[in-house]
Amino acid sequence: MERYCINKYLFFLLGILLMLNACSPKISTSINRSYAVLDYREDVMVFGVEEVEPDDAERLGTVKVGDTGFSTDCGLDVVIDKAKMEARKIGGNAIKITKHIPPSMWGSSCHRITANILKVDRIENHLFSTDFADSSLIGADYALLHIYRQGGPGALLNFDLYLGDLVICQVKNKWKETVKIDKDGLNMLWARTESKMELPIDIRFGNEYYIRCSITMGAFVGRPKLEMVDSKTGKLEFQLISEKEK
Repeated sequence: MERYCINKYLFFLLGILLMLNACSPKISTSINRSYAVLDYREDVMVFGVEEVEPDDAERLGTVKVGDTGFSTDCGLDVVIDKAKMEARKIGGNAIKITKHIPPSMWGSSCHRITANILKVDRIENHLFSTDFADSSLIGADYALLHIYRQGGPGALLNFDLYLGDLVICQVKNKWKETVKIDKDGLNMLWARTESKMELPIDIRFGNEYYIRCSITMGAFVGRPKLEMVDSKTGKLEFQLISEKEK
């Protein structure tokens, strides 16, 4: 009886492990060369689709992060973290995303990426250039709003985005646009479908802001969602929306 209970418990644990594994993104890695595992305290830099791979980079391999068919935890931040973990294992300190497939209504609900794993000798030279703000904004009498929407629910539903009482753009699926704003101070971004969503924003001239838009489940047609994201995350997500998808 005791042995039966132990076996039953082991089968239960195995079932949980298999279920958790099925919910995680699918990862496949092709390795050309490897070095010592990268220390966990060192960051792995991410170069977006539109950024140039550094000249001093050695390509160690490629990594693909996709969908098992049952994956649920597969947001963009998750799949990028998975790719960075694979890079760490072979001594890579950067990845260059070469392909990004966003979620779609009729396909996968996951973000899927392909990336080169890189070892960059002078990685500190790229930290500054990647994060540096647009030099054209120095002393500008306007701010930039980088507005974008990744693939996801409500793909056929577009909505107008307002700044105060002015429509500044129409938000579409798999879309991005940069808008110049000449109203500084505290403003209100908002949108409405079956309900209204508001996002306060304190605009300062010479700065740039990233606004992630999406559609969440509603009673009938879905509700708009507006989020302000940090510049590092926003810049990467903005780049990953292909010009061909606009």
